Order: sequence, then C-alpha cells, then structure tokens
Amino acid sequence: MAGLLKKPLKLALVQLATGRCHPPILLSHQANPSIHPSPGADKSINLSHARSKVLEAAKAGASLIVLPECFNSPYGCQYFPSYAETLFPSPPSKDQSPSFHALSSLATESKAYLLGGSIPEYEPSANKYYNTSLLFSPEGSLLATHRKVHLFDIDIPGKITFRESDVLSPGNKLTLVDIPPYGKIALAICYDIRFPELATIAARKGCFLLLYPGAFNLTTGALHWSLQARARAVDNQVYVALCSPARDMDASYNAWGHSMAVDPNAQVMVEAGEGEEIVYADLEEGKIEETRKGIPLYTQRRFDVYPDISKGDVCEVR
Repeated sequence: MAGLLKKPLKLALVQLATGRCHPPILLSHQANPSIHPSPGADKSINLSHARSKVLEAAKAGASLIVLPECFNSPYGCQYFPSYAETLFPSPPSKDQSPSFHALSSLATESKAYLLGGSIPEYEPSANKYYNTSLLFSPEGSLLATHRKVHLFDIDIPGKITFRESDVLSPGNKLTLVDIPPYGKIALAICYDIRFPELATIAARKGCFLLLYPGAFNLTTGALHWSLQARARAVDNQVYVALCSPARDMDASYNAWGHSMAVDPNAQVMVEAGEGEEIVYADLEEGKIEETRKGIPLYTQRRFDVYPDISKGDVCEVR
C-alpha cells in the first residue's frame, strides 16, 4: 500500500485571540445587507496579530500552519456582512480582500503552507455571503478555496440558538488539495465535521489529513468537539485536526478552544487549553498504513451490502 503521507509533516494549530468590536451599523431596510464598511482597526489588528503567531509557528519548524474559523473577525451573524471580503475574480485587489493578500504574503514570509481558517466572503454577482477558507502555498499562491458546506443552524433549548443561514449561503463542493511533497489533504469548516460523508469521501480519495477550522461554543464544544475529531479519525484511519479561536468570555460568542490533532488510531496527539496558544503535532510517514494493516477496514467493507459513497456523483474541487 502506497503511503498517503509521503514524508513527515509538522503541523501547527494557531488558537488565535481576535479583537472584539462594537456591532456594525447596518441599514434598517436591508434584510440581508450588502454594505461593506472599510476593514477598520479591528480587522487590521487581527491580521497583524495572526502574522506574529504564524511566524512564531514557522520559526518552530511547522510546514503546515492553520488559523481558526473567522480569524480576521468576530464570529456572529451580525458581523459577517461588515467584515466580508470579495474574493472573485481571483486574485482580488487589496481593497477587495486585505485578508487574501495578508495570507498570501504571510505564506511566502513563513515559507509554509498556510490555511487561513476562514473569513466572511461576499459574492457581489449573487449578493451572497459565505464562510470561506483559503489555503496558500509556501510561494504565496492560492491553492484552494473552501466554502462551508453545512451551515450552523441549531436550537438547543435553554442553551444556544444560532442560525448562520440567516446571513450565509452554503458552499456546494468538497475541497481536496495536494500539498507537495506531503500528499493530499481535505478542507472543511466547523459544522462540516458533523457530516461524516465529507470525511469518508476525502479519506477514500487518498487524503492523509482532514482539517477543520472551527468555532464550537461552550455547549456544543463540551458535548462533541473531541468526540467528533476522534470519530472522524477512527472511521477513516487518517489524521484529523481542529483549530478553534481562543475563548473570550467578554465576546458575544464564546468559542470552546481546545484545538487538537488526532492520529489515525483516534488518539489525541495534542490539545490546547482555552486561551491563546499554538499547539504542534508531528505527523508520521507510515502511521496510516500501520493503523490500517492492524485493523484492515479498507479490505473488509461490504459494498455488495451498502454503497460506496465516494463513487458516483461527487462535487469536488481539486
């Protein structure tokens, strides 16, 4: 069996603290507002702070560095429109997307693959907003764009109600991408992890790592954050990594924290606490194949009894 991870990889998960801001002022007649205030000091501060932490991770030897969901802005439906940036046609201008250009420059400066967790995106032609992740090469080239496929719409009585779909639209593609010389990885965002089909398809198409920038909250994080990470790993016998914002109890949305990496045996390799920190995981060449040899799920599946969901009509971005 050919190795999915072709050489050892040092992964860094940057559990970033982002600056808070006052709620944006929106036009009262706009149910789904399309105004775009200038980025302002808070976004600039967040981008600058992200740069310092990414360079710290690069100095520690990380070859793949991950930022959290909504790393350049507060997380919340009330913030998405005012922080949204236009990404297409690509590349956008610096005025259209300061975050795009900051990430591209930072990937070059750090000489590492850089996953810009996610940013709010606005597509003018459709008047739609997305929650979008950007992956850049060590040369600063955009390798992949992933729009969150499954929107976070939940209602747990007495705990939390949240509806991303009040503002955001869903993406409609799986995102699998080669990062030479290591192999293929899959990108998804937060609530996407609750849908194992994405992970299963990615693993069967040869990905060695499933990456989920995510901002679980204090309710869902306590219930399912670690469970979901380990479940996707044990189901598919691949590496899984989740990158959260740091917890801020003064913010309008309280992220869970606990960024983590899990190995193909579903063992937690590293886990952050609640505050800002960078955690590292050394992904080993041959670990996936060793795990699959010991518990050979890949030769024991019964596609004569149930379908192989990785076959057939799959919308995929490579």
